[in-house]
Amino acid sequence: MTTRRTLLAAGAAAALPLPALAQDRFPERPLRIVVGFPPGGSLDVLTRLFAEQLSARLGQPVVVENRPGAGGNIGADVVAKAAPDGYTIATAGIGIWVINQFLYSRLPYDAERDLMPLSLVWEFPNVAVVPAQHVPARSLAELIAWAKARRDGISYGSPGVGTTPHLSGALFMARTGINGTHVPFRGAAQTIPAMLSGDVQFALDNLASYLPVIQEGRMRALAITSAERWPTLPDVPTMQEAGLEDFVLTPWTVFAVPAATPRPIVDRLSTEIRAITADPALQQRAQQMGARLRGSTPEESWTYIRSELPKWREMVRVSGARAN
Repeated sequence: MTTRRTLLAAGAAAALPLPALAQDRFPERPLRIVVGFPPGGSLDVLTRLFAEQLSARLGQPVVVENRPGAGGNIGADVVAKAAPDGYTIATAGIGIWVINQFLYSRLPYDAERDLMPLSLVWEFPNVAVVPAQHVPARSLAELIAWAKARRDGISYGSPGVGTTPHLSGALFMARTGINGTHVPFRGAAQTIPAMLSGDVQFALDNLASYLPVIQEGRMRALAITSAERWPTLPDVPTMQEAGLEDFVLTPWTVFAVPAATPRPIVDRLSTEIRAITADPALQQRAQQMGARLRGSTPEESWTYIRSELPKWREMVRVSGARAN
């Protein structure tokens, strides 16, 4: 009887197409998540937290691979050209979806055509900060008045041309009429020392990067770009509360796979990732780091991505940013 059942099961399996069998057994080996930025940054740290959780849920190792360069384009291209089998996932930041196509004259991939979003995973508000020892302003209004009174204006730092801190800073200067000079760095690890030494007076950068120096008192937070105040900085107003309307900017990140990945695998990964974003303990941990976890279906992800396109395209135009 056992032999007959075994033979029947084997015959049924043989009748299934090989791709269907692979989907049913997914995953059978380790996965990798490609991060298009260097180790140690906020995207990298959060990705590693997710990788641990995803590994536990899938029962396979999940390895994080850093492929930095070109505003995340190198990492995104690696995933866009990977085998569409669910074993290669991209940590695809906002630039991949709604900025780089307007910033670069040519891209090696087309996000709309080559990538499939699995879920939104987190968002980072930006925070307007000044070095406490070098800038007297204690509010956004005081900063604007102080900056306008300076003959040469002020300089503002960012992690590079076309990044959300650069675009946010450029929009802030345009909206307030401040004479601002953009100073690009390779990341907050370089921007922060330059600000603390007084070489740069302002940044509108990711909260996750600046939260420690704000809490230490070395940086003064004047306003935050989220729609609501941040729980760990309850005394810092939103940009609207600080007097600048229509300035809600929350850079976000999506996990994605190659576009041709079979839908059952897409759905499995999306379900597991959304379960991770709903974990209260991880939500609390992310919040302490300056991030808010989000979850969405692939369709909901596409809807959100497309709704963000006009805003960031206009910000690229206002900034005048271009990259090769």
